Formats: sequence, structure tokens, C-alpha cells
Amino acid sequence: MGKVVLVTGVARQLGGRFVRRVQRDPGVDRVIAVDAVAPAHPLGEAEFVRADIRQSALARILAEYAVDTVVHLDVSGKALGTAGRTAIKETNVIGTMQLLGACQKSPTVQRLVVKSSTSVYGSAPRDPAVFTETTPPKSLPSGGFAKDAVEVEGYVRGFARRRPDVAVCVLRFANILGPRPDSPLADYLSLPVLPTVFGYDPRLQFVHEDDVVDVLGIAAREPRRGTLNSGTFNIAGEGVLLLSQCSRRLGKPTVPVLLPAVTWVGSALRTIGMTDFSPEQIRLLTHGRVVSTVQMRETLGFRPAFTTAETFAEFARSLGPGLLPPETVGRAVDRLAELPLPGGAGPRKRGTGAVQTTHGAR
Repeated sequence: MGKVVLVTGVARQLGGRFVRRVQRDPGVDRVIAVDAVAPAHPLGEAEFVRADIRQSALARILAEYAVDTVVHLDVSGKALGTAGRTAIKETNVIGTMQLLGACQKSPTVQRLVVKSSTSVYGSAPRDPAVFTETTPPKSLPSGGFAKDAVEVEGYVRGFARRRPDVAVCVLRFANILGPRPDSPLADYLSLPVLPTVFGYDPRLQFVHEDDVVDVLGIAAREPRRGTLNSGTFNIAGEGVLLLSQCSRRLGKPTVPVLLPAVTWVGSALRTIGMTDFSPEQIRLLTHGRVVSTVQMRETLGFRPAFTTAETFAEFARSLGPGLLPPETVGRAVDRLAELPLPGGAGPRKRGTGAVQTTHGAR
């Protein structure tokens, strides 16, 4: 890894964790932590510089500290503090443009890592079963964080063409969960009752926040022998979960809503401040999204420590028991399995395929 690393977005939990982690790398001499807001968490021995990436101060910071590695984490779908959607978009898009402009002028920058999202693929009814890094979306996201991520990646590709001497790595993360999640989807899953789209049960993927920090470290250093950490990579835990499985594991009831009424429900939830039930999230909870992680394993050389199911289990434990604990649901299913069949045929036999047992309910 470069000896001087600059990290943006350090006021968020993920940025703070990566700053503390990267300092332990023996090849790092100095870490410059940048954000417009002073972080509430410790940053270790990193030097905090309060700066808004939407402004032109970044060029001066890169030159003053002779930064050679930039890790751009200030791309997010959720506001920090009281900031609104406009401020988020400006930070995501205009802030990235300012950062890339500063990097382009800097003779010392050698490596750039950018946090992106699998939301760039969108969610549509005719989507392929699995997206690869080269699969074009059926319909480009029309707004929200997904559109921001598409624009950010476009600017990054332009920078890579103008500065071919800089190693550029874009990491498209699936939905990030863990004990301390910070995302609109985590807010949705934290609701006491989950509104769902009637007739749909989308497939979802998750990546653990610990794995996010680990793969950022791999992307920010020189590649290991036999690997390549320049390019675009999908990052997700192995396996998928259906939304119905998520609700059962959380012990939360669902309220199916007809698709035309979902937008109204989302607006109501945003109005009362419970969650940002945005149109892009509604599409995800309707059609789902699954990405291929072959390049992550075979080219980048990264294997997550947590599967999608294990990541979700960590998140569920952080929330505590829901209204319908999985154990209670399991016992209810077992009791149903023991009821006699119509016509006095006796109780159902386990394993006959009629009713799921406790294990299946979980």
C-alpha cells in the first residue's frame, strides 16, 4: 500500500473503521482522514482534516501531504445527520467530480479506490438471474442513490482514461449489513412490521461490514501475486435470501401492499421519518437483484468471511427479538404438522412435504 493514504467519508462508521484498520498496515506511514463533519468515533493516529469534498480544497490537501493512495468512501445513500437528499447528491456526484479533478492534477497519486454499489444495475422485471460486472442494466436507475452511483462510475471511468498511470479500483457492494448498519435498507428491515409488494418475493444479497473493510484494504494496496485489484468488482457474500426468509428470521410480520399503493406507503414512511422508502428501494423489494462474485474471488483474490445468510444473522441479532420470534413460528408450524389430515387420515408425517418443520420456518 502507498505510504500516505487519504480516506474520505470518515465521519461515517464504515469510514472510521477503515481508517483505524489501515493504520495497522506496516507499509502505511500516514493516514489523512477527510470529512466535512467531525467524526463522533475515534480515528486512532490518523490526521483529521475538516474539508468539504464539494469544495476545491482537496487539491491543496493532496499536494500538502503528498498523497499516493485515495480511498473514496464518501458515496452514500443515507444522509448524515440532518442533511437532505440534495446534500447527499451533491456530495456523491459533485464531491466525486472535485476529488477526481484534484487527483488528476496530482503527480503523486498512484492508486484510487471508489466505493460504489450493485444498485447501478437497477431492478427490473426482465433482469437476468445474475448480473456480472459487464452486464448492462435493462433500465438505468432514474433517481436516488442508484443514479448517483451510475454518475459517479461514469466520472471515474473518464478519470481512468485521462490518467492511465493511476490504478483505479471500483467496488460495487451489495447491501451492507452487520451489527452497526447504516443504510436505507437496514432502516427498512428495522421496522416493526415490513411492508412488502403483494405477489413478489425478491432475492437479496448482503455483504458484512467486516468484509467491506477487509476488501477495501486489499483494493488499496499493491496486488498480491496472481491477483489484480484494478477494475470493477461485485462484492457480496455467497448465497441469497428471499425477503420472506428475511422477515421470518427477524420475527417480523409483513403487510403485502398492492404495487400501485406502494409509492404512497413509501411517501408516508418518509414523511414520518421512519425510513427512506425510495422508488429505487421499492424496485429492489419488488424484483430483487443478484450479482456474480466470480471476479471477486478469482481476479481480486477476495473471499468474504461471511455468507449472505451469516451476514443477515449478525444483523438480526443486533436488532433483538421481533414481534414473531422464529422459535415461536417454528413451534406453531410443528403444531400444525401434528394436526390430522382432512378425512381422519391421522397427523401429517414429517418429511412428506405437506408442511415445513421448525427448521424450515427458520
